[in-house]
Parts: sequence; structure tokens; C-alpha cells
Amino acid sequence: MEQPLSIAVAQPRCAAHDVTANALAHAEAVRAADARVVVFPEMSLTGYELDAAPVYPDDERLAPIVAACAETGTLALVGAPVPGPRIGILAVDGHGVRVAYGKVYLHGSEAIHFVPGEPAVVEVDGWRLGLAVCRDTGIPEHAAKTAALGIDGYVAGVVHADHEAEVHSERARRVAADHGVWVAVAAFAGPTGGGFDRTSGRSGIWSAEGELIAEASAAPDGIARAVFIK
Repeated sequence: MEQPLSIAVAQPRCAAHDVTANALAHAEAVRAADARVVVFPEMSLTGYELDAAPVYPDDERLAPIVAACAETGTLALVGAPVPGPRIGILAVDGHGVRVAYGKVYLHGSEAIHFVPGEPAVVEVDGWRLGLAVCRDTGIPEHAAKTAALGIDGYVAGVVHADHEAEVHSERARRVAADHGVWVAVAAFAGPTGGGFDRTSGRSGIWSAEGELIAEASAAPDGIARAVFIK
């Protein structure tokens, strides 16, 4: 049986296109989270700026996150535009950075700037975590295809407007009900691009039974923590 997995969802404040400043904020969140895995919102490293340049794994600006992960033994799942270009997730640990995922179901004008990815899983201490970005979570086929890869949890980074604060919780409960897995969703907090002047925050973690275990506030810099158990 796998050991329990400590996980956090973080919603750091974000400066548009400022990877250097945002990487420092991510590093602070990693240290504050005190968790084995920390999940960040969609495009958290640049803001939801569809013209943002891809962030490559060897980008020196990511060094503060790598250092924070090395200090804490954390795997950070960071939202960013990645090579492809895709709306992606960078997996950051104390050894470096790799592209772990690209958003499968692009929304609206995203398709002008990005290409879709494929379902993917990261493995941490024997736990298999399916990855998702925003609209992916609203497409039941995405969770089904990801679950078919064999998962214990489903983790996502999202951006929702403030009046959509219940959207990611409804989707999380559905994924838990359909597939019997833990769900963790990191939701953007504070203003960002794409018309999202006000975002929802309220990142959360749900048990495999669909129970809300932990939830952040609507404000930037919030963190929610829980422990996945079987």
C-alpha cells in the first residue's frame, strides 16, 4: 500500500509575463506549503496571457523553484506556456524541470496560439496523478481517458472568473464520483489576462468520495493542504 501523500494547492499572486517575479512567488509557496506535491493554477508562471512566450525547462528563471523543491523535497506542478506551444504543466523538483503535460481541450482563442496535448500521468511515491488544465476538467472524456491510464488522483490548474467559483468544485465532485479518485484543483486568484479581471481563487482538495477536505480563500497567496490516503 502506498504511503499517504501530502498535497497542497497554491494560488500565488501573479505579474503578467514576469516569469522572474512569478518564479520567486512560486518558490515562496512551495516553502510555505510543506507538502510533497504542490499544484499551481493554469499558466501561473506567466498569467493567463495567450501571447506569452513558451517557458523551456532549462530556463534559468526557474532556478528559485528548483531550489525550493530541493530544500523541501517537493514536486511542484507549475502552470505555464510550454514548447509546442501548449498550455502546459511543468514538473519541477530538486533535480530540475520537465514538461509533464499539455492541455488537451483548448478553449476559444487558445486554439489560435496553442496546440493540444495528450492525457498524461505523473508518479510520486507510488501514487499516480492524472493531470489536467482548466477546460479539460469539464470534459468527462478527459477524466475517463486519464483514469484509463491508471490513476489514484486527478490534479488540475484552472482559471475561473469570480462568479464561476463553484465550477471547479462541481467538476471535482463529478470526477471523484465517476472514477473514485482524489481530486486537487489549484485556481487562479487575483487579476490576470484574457478578461479575467476578477478570478475565483478557492483552490480545493476533494476526497475520493467527493468530500471537500480543504479549501483556500478567494485571495491571492492562499494555500490549502490535505493528505491523500487509501
